[in-house]
Amino acid sequence: MIKIVRARLHQGHQTTTYPSQVPRLPERFRGKLELSPEKCPDGCAECVDACPTGAISGAGRADLKLDLGRCIFCTECVEACPVKAIAYTSEFRMSARTREALVVRDREAVLAEALDRKIRGLFGRSLKLRQVSAGGCNGCEVEVNALSNVVFDLGRFGIQFVASPRHADGLLITGPVTRNMKLALEKTYAAVPAPKLVIAAGACAIAGGPFIGMSSVHDGARSTVPVDLFIPGCPPHPLTLLDGLLRLLGRVEGRTGLSSHQDRGDPNQA
Repeated sequence: MIKIVRARLHQGHQTTTYPSQVPRLPERFRGKLELSPEKCPDGCAECVDACPTGAISGAGRADLKLDLGRCIFCTECVEACPVKAIAYTSEFRMSARTREALVVRDREAVLAEALDRKIRGLFGRSLKLRQVSAGGCNGCEVEVNALSNVVFDLGRFGIQFVASPRHADGLLITGPVTRNMKLALEKTYAAVPAPKLVIAAGACAIAGGPFIGMSSVHDGARSTVPVDLFIPGCPPHPLTLLDGLLRLLGRVEGRTGLSSHQDRGDPNQA
């Protein structure tokens, strides 16, 4: 018992301070890609040719665009660019409410907006999700599972994963939706009581990931069910997942990382 107490004292408080404070991430963290099209030589398309998923389109400074939903954060474009017009940042906040908002140029991505007041009234304090792996490689699934550990402690926000879709308020989908999982996803969605939410987490669930266009997959969750929140990444970091979920519920606003509850001094917000 004494050893356990000593270990806890040595470890200290392990739960992340987000959203009350924006955490410092290691330098090697691959966050949102930043484009500097003004550096691009006219007609250059090295990054476009290097991207394995077609996440980058356009050539030169006028048309360069990045689709965060397709991006698998593989470094191929960064290494291929001769003028360093593409670079990783430490920005982990990338979730969006619409698929179109994930396509960015030389501007900040439009972050996810909260659900309307009526729906937030239903889910804002208690959100139960059923996770569906629709043919994923287990990368996104591992990161989703990490949300429940002591570091991220998703339960402190009233968000929990449940075993049955009949007990859930919505689905969190990972994987590209393979042919063998399409029917299972449809049945799982049908079993969730209305009103319900759907979250697509990771490049595969958003657009098919590295399997995009293959006959064995359906290129993401939107092929089968309506999606309310898109969380990019391959896989998305737990902080990216957490930020997206909190934004959907109106618990985080803007880019400060401060929740609206904390801005008001709400004692019930961790």
